[in-house]
Amino acid sequence: MSEVLFFAAAGLALLSLVLVAAGIAALRRRHWISSLGSTGTGALLLSLAALAATLGVSTQGYRALTHEEVAATVTTVPSGPAQFQAYVEFPDGRSESFAVSGNQLLVDAHILKWHPLANVLGVHTQYELDRLAGRYVEIEDERSQPRTVHSLKEEKPMDLFHLARRYTILAFLVDTEYGSATYIQVDRPSRFQIRVSTTGLLIREVGMEPLESGEG
Repeated sequence: MSEVLFFAAAGLALLSLVLVAAGIAALRRRHWISSLGSTGTGALLLSLAALAATLGVSTQGYRALTHEEVAATVTTVPSGPAQFQAYVEFPDGRSESFAVSGNQLLVDAHILKWHPLANVLGVHTQYELDRLAGRYVEIEDERSQPRTVHSLKEEKPMDLFHLARRYTILAFLVDTEYGSATYIQVDRPSRFQIRVSTTGLLIREVGMEPLESGEG
């Protein structure tokens, strides 16, 4: 999706330059109305190109959400009382390993839904996994036992959620933004799919696969 926005930005920028050049040429011939029309349209297209480029950069790491899909696969291996290791595999081939304290695995995500006007630019409902954490069954344990929280986000130069809050034009395009979380008990070696749908996150257990040697 980001690639589409980048191509759109490049196309709009190129077209705007052509129109601005035509406007300058018309100005030299003293065709005032034609010059204003071409230059004004070129400036508008250049603004749209800048908007598309900004969206392209800020949506890196986000995935378009059109149906239920696998956001990550997590293999959990208990390593002690209320402790386990979480091996996370992402659809793009990345993988990470986290030491987690708690009885349960908790994952949350950002969900961003755009107005139909933004859909015209090719921007649809998107999501990005945010955090992986441990959760305790008992509230007293939540208050007194060690807490672990790990980031699942990719590093990027601009964050879409922050931009949507900061700039009026982006806020106007945003329909709603919200967080979604899901958790499940970890009491034995297990493998889970973290799935995301239009209603939020959910976890489904899948068959265990042997871990590669060297993991631990």
